[in-house]
Amino acid sequence: MSSRPPSSSGPAGIPKGAPSQRQLRVAEEIRHVLAGVFARQEFRDPELATTTFTINEVRISPDLKHATVFISRLGSSEIEPLLPNLKRVATYLRGEVAKVMRLRYAPELHFQPDSALEYAMHVDSLLRRPEVKRDLDE
Repeated sequence: MSSRPPSSSGPAGIPKGAPSQRQLRVAEEIRHVLAGVFARQEFRDPELATTTFTINEVRISPDLKHATVFISRLGSSEIEPLLPNLKRVATYLRGEVAKVMRLRYAPELHFQPDSALEYAMHVDSLLRRPEVKRDLDE
């Protein structure tokens, strides 16, 4: 019997909980489909039709039935007021995804504001502080 602790990685050294290749491929395809729909601005909702969105990332569940879309608004950091509008058109967007992709089930779409850029800018501003810069130079 081995006294080695259980590994935190799965087969072939892939960390447990990391998305599979299929998940990554499907998520990226969903991102492309949604980006095309948003670029064409095919919405009846006037607020969505006049807003430019950026879809930064899509994460999909292991069973491919739920996709979380991380979205930001170009030119404005306020995306929260538009989340109810996006939730209303999620069924339409799901149908658009289903038309293009060959999946058994079209994933249910959930929209989340993407704060990665804001976080990166915050970290950058912290690193540029004189006291931090001084510590980094030492």
